[in-house]
Amino acid sequence: MKKEDCFYLGKIVKKYSFKGEVLVKLDTDEPELYEKLESVFIALGNDLVPFFIEASSLHKSNLLRLRLEDVSTDEDADALLRCELYLPLSALPELSGNKFYFHEVIGFTVEDERFGQVGLIAGVNDTTAQPLFRIDRDGREILIPMNDEFIKKVDRNNKTILMSTPEGLIDLYL
Repeated sequence: MKKEDCFYLGKIVKKYSFKGEVLVKLDTDEPELYEKLESVFIALGNDLVPFFIEASSLHKSNLLRLRLEDVSTDEDADALLRCELYLPLSALPELSGNKFYFHEVIGFTVEDERFGQVGLIAGVNDTTAQPLFRIDRDGREILIPMNDEFIKKVDRNNKTILMSTPEGLIDLYL
């Protein structure tokens, strides 16, 4: 399995017991969706290694307590600390309406109600306080906040996102 065929689920942040259990900080708004997993991929070096889950439960807010097969000692758990967990893209719940996954909209065309066609989504910058669409318009980058008030319609069939941005926002880049 390759990382590009998977999505980031979270990171092992600490050990839970002396029997190899670990706590994973999940990167999701709905941790309960991942409480009953059968297996995960753990990034070890440049490889994604499959691990079967013997037991799992939610621990506090968005921490997942895991007991993994073949991880039964403190030393085994130490080797996994700070490792990232991944799941195949096919394990993502399907979204509808104006909800979408960041990877899903790359390549979509952005149209603005006032401006018209803006360009193609080249990526998403989620390192800022609010995620931004990185839009390519003939080699020029335009950044538009992914604000629910701006996004009017996500059309998966035609691969377009209709937006209503504040007047002048797009013009700042041109």
